[in-house]
Amino acid sequence: MHQQVYHSYDIQAWEQRWFAQQNSSYGLMQQVAWSITQRLIPLLKQRDISTITVCCGQGNNAGDGYLVAKYLKQNGFQVDLYAAELGESSDLQRAYLEAKEVDLPIFTGFDFQKSYGCIVDALFGIGLNRQLDEKWQDIIAKMNQHSALKVAIDIPSGLQANTGQPLPCAFKADFTFTVLGLKAGLFTGKAKEYSGEISAISLIPLDSEIHPIAQLTPLKIYLPKRQAFGHKGSYGHVLVVGGHEEMGGAVIMAAESAFAAGAGKVTVICHERHHVAILARAANIMLKDINSLSKEDVRTLLSQIDAVCFGMGLGRDEWAKQQYKMWFDLLINSDLDIVLDADALWFLAENPRKLNQKTYLTPHPGEAAKLLNSSVTDVESDRIKAIYELKNRYDGQWLLKGSGSLILENEKLWMCTAGNAGMGTGGMGDVLSGMIASLKAQLNEQIALHEIVTLHALAGDELAKEGMRGLQAFDMPKAIYKIINETL
Repeated sequence: MHQQVYHSYDIQAWEQRWFAQQNSSYGLMQQVAWSITQRLIPLLKQRDISTITVCCGQGNNAGDGYLVAKYLKQNGFQVDLYAAELGESSDLQRAYLEAKEVDLPIFTGFDFQKSYGCIVDALFGIGLNRQLDEKWQDIIAKMNQHSALKVAIDIPSGLQANTGQPLPCAFKADFTFTVLGLKAGLFTGKAKEYSGEISAISLIPLDSEIHPIAQLTPLKIYLPKRQAFGHKGSYGHVLVVGGHEEMGGAVIMAAESAFAAGAGKVTVICHERHHVAILARAANIMLKDINSLSKEDVRTLLSQIDAVCFGMGLGRDEWAKQQYKMWFDLLINSDLDIVLDADALWFLAENPRKLNQKTYLTPHPGEAAKLLNSSVTDVESDRIKAIYELKNRYDGQWLLKGSGSLILENEKLWMCTAGNAGMGTGGMGDVLSGMIASLKAQLNEQIALHEIVTLHALAGDELAKEGMRGLQAFDMPKAIYKIINETL
C-alpha cells in the first residue's frame, strides 16, 4: 500500500467527524502528545540530550506542546516552556494546567534563558494560511539560529501545509511528527528545507469520507527480469531528436542515459556538426542529420522505433520552429511513447494542442509558467494546482520537476521524495527524458512514469554520495546503470 497524502482541510474535517462520534478531543490531544514523546525519547537518548525547550503558540498545536513537555519531564528530562499568551481553546487551557501541575518552568515570550539540546516547535499547526508578521518571523529566526536538535509537532511552524511554501519563513526541523496523516506541504515546494525526517502519528481509523490527494512514490522499484534469449531488438529502439547547430550536449546526455537505462538501440537525430563528438563519446549511438530528413523520411523512421524524446537542445529560432512543426505533427499522430521536453515545451506553449495519453511532458517551473501563461512565482506558490492546470489545458501525462517532483498520470497524483539539491544542474532534465523514453521503449505499460522519475532521483542520490556540490549530469549514466540493476 502506497503512503497516502492529504489536504489539511480533509484532515481537519476527518478529525471533526471523529469528535462528532463522541470521541474526546482532549483525549486525542493526550494520545498525540504521548505518541510523539515515545518516539522522541530514543532520539534524545541516542544524542545524549537532557535539556529541552518546548515553544508553544496559541492554538491546539500548543496544547500538544504543553503535554509533550509534561511527559518529557516525567521521563526525567530537564524541560523549559516558552509560550505566547494563552488562547481560548478549552483543550489548550487544560493542557497548560497539566504542564503547570508538574512544575514546568514557563516563560512568557521567547527570550531563551540558556542553550538547549533540543527545541520542540509547537507554535502553529496546519491551519496557518497567512503571512507571519515580523514578531513571529523574529521568533522563528531565533529558534532556527540554535544548533540544537529541532523537532516540529505536526508541521514546521510557518510552512503552508498544502503547498510547502514558507510564510515567508519557517522552522527548520530535523524531525517532524505529523499528526493523523501526511500533509502535501511536507513533500513538495520548499518543504525539504524545513521538514527533516517525517513520521506520521496515526491514531484514529480512516473513515469513508476522507480521500488522499496524492501518494508518495515507492522507493523500491521492481523491474521484470530479462529473458535469457533477448537481443538488442528485444529492448526497444529510442529516438532522441534535438541538437540545434549550437547545442549538441543535450542529445548526447539523453542518448547515453537511454542506453544506461537498458535500451537496446538509440538513434540521435541532430545537426551533423555534433556527430563526431557524439561518436567519440559513445560509438554505440546511431546518427542521422536532422537537416537531411524529409517528412516522408521521418514517417518511415517513426515506424521503426518504440519511443521518442523530443526537444532537447532544439533551439527557438526559425530553423527550430520549422523542425518542431514537421516532427510534432507526425509524433502526436503516432502510437509511440513520446517525451516532450525543453524547447518542445516552449513551442507547445506558443501553439497549444491537446495531447494523447502516451505523451509525457516534463517541465521545470519556468517551462510550466510559459505553458500556463503564468509566472514561476504562481507555479511555485501552489505546485499541485499548477500541474492540474497543465493537465486540463493540454491533456497528456505530466511531471512538474523540482524539489518534491509531482507526477500526474492516469488521473492520479504522485509525489517523489527521492532526489537532492545537487541535481539542480544543467542536463539533468535531458538525462531524465532519455530514461523515460528508454524504459517506456523496453517495458511500455509495465512501468509507470512515477517509477521512472523515482529511479532518476535515486540515481541522483547515488551520485550525491560523493557530495552534492559540483554534481554533473554527464556522470549520471553510471549511477543509472547501478540503480537500474539493483531493481531486478
